[in-house]
Amino acid sequence: MIEFLQEIINSDQFIKQHRQSPTDFIRKRKLTFSTLIFFLMNMVKGSYQDELDHFFKSIFGFEVVKRVVSKAALAKARMKLKYEAFINLNMRLTSYFYENFKPEQWHGFNLLAIDGTTVRLPRIEAISTHFGAWNPRQGDKCPMARVSQMFDPLNKISVDAIIESKSVGERELAAFHFLNLMPNDLVLLDRGYPAYWLFNLILSRGADFCARIQRKRWKVVRQFYNSGKKEKIISLSAFPSSAKPCKEMGLDLIPLKLRLIRVELDTGESEILITSLLDSQSHPYELFAELYHLRWPVEEDYKTMKQWIEIENFSGKSVLSVYQDFHAKVFSKNLVSALIYPTQAVIDKNTENCIYRYQRNFAQALSKVKDVIPLLFLKPLEAVTKLISDIHEIVVKTIEPVRPGRKYPRNFNKRGSRFHYGYQPLR
Repeated sequence: MIEFLQEIINSDQFIKQHRQSPTDFIRKRKLTFSTLIFFLMNMVKGSYQDELDHFFKSIFGFEVVKRVVSKAALAKARMKLKYEAFINLNMRLTSYFYENFKPEQWHGFNLLAIDGTTVRLPRIEAISTHFGAWNPRQGDKCPMARVSQMFDPLNKISVDAIIESKSVGERELAAFHFLNLMPNDLVLLDRGYPAYWLFNLILSRGADFCARIQRKRWKVVRQFYNSGKKEKIISLSAFPSSAKPCKEMGLDLIPLKLRLIRVELDTGESEILITSLLDSQSHPYELFAELYHLRWPVEEDYKTMKQWIEIENFSGKSVLSVYQDFHAKVFSKNLVSALIYPTQAVIDKNTENCIYRYQRNFAQALSKVKDVIPLLFLKPLEAVTKLISDIHEIVVKTIEPVRPGRKYPRNFNKRGSRFHYGYQPLR
């Protein structure tokens, strides 16, 4: 996998495609195209100069940091690099993972959970103008961006990630994700997403979905909720509000045959799921409570991104640097997930006689690969093999139990601290 990515990064075609100008990265400098890529892949969170000094200390094996490249040189080099380089690398990485590893599936489906969040941006006028800002009652406006991702909750891979203006809605961003759907994909959606045109788009790609839906959202759902039935096959006609987006995407306004399912919660309340999985023999009623619960890791992944990887801790002061930092960190997170993926089988074997199933501590894995990621692409093959073996060894030893049934009720009135004590910085 590392050799595959290394070949792409060093290829003339990749360099030409992702530099801003044909004259960029043609002179021999200390910060070459590939070196800049490796630096940004290293989950940059500190000051320019401190990160640079530690980066070169790591790759050159210095005992004490030395000044190899100045922060001014880094700032100039970044302006020559298109952020799409990391989007392309992430696409190549995820494709390689699904083709060459043995990813987990749910009853033959590739699970993909969609969710969005907002992230705070540097208080720079150009960034605020591009992405938008919240205007609080008191104090200065706060630049914000909207983030959305299509996340594989079983394999902990962000298949597609977007950072956009906060004015763009979550459904619109989800539609961009769905352009990457393939047959055999099963999309999990929270209650804010259901819309006829989104369902139609998913089905047009040959994929399926399961979504939570508010019981008062549509008349057909209200009738089902009041009926007390466990499940029902319905025909969902196009709503007037869906005509425009369907026309823009070339979708026919046809009735959709879907299935409503009632899930009884421990609290005594009921939640309603809507799905395109119609066959009760292949997908019986009892499967769906567990299926929707499998969406939860996408929520946890945003904790990983905000607290451990610190995607809100941007290293630059330009719009371009925001895109670069975000997509570089998403790629690095996926790279770590792929690197440590084989360790779960070892952990399962080592703990097969334990009461609970054990899993990797992903925070520790992220911590251990900081400053190691560049070495994976710069060292000889034999040394890289040893590095990966060492990473696997420490990951297998750093595990935690999965305790089924644990619940933490949300407190919507409590304001969280900037960084939670349970999510300490990696360095």
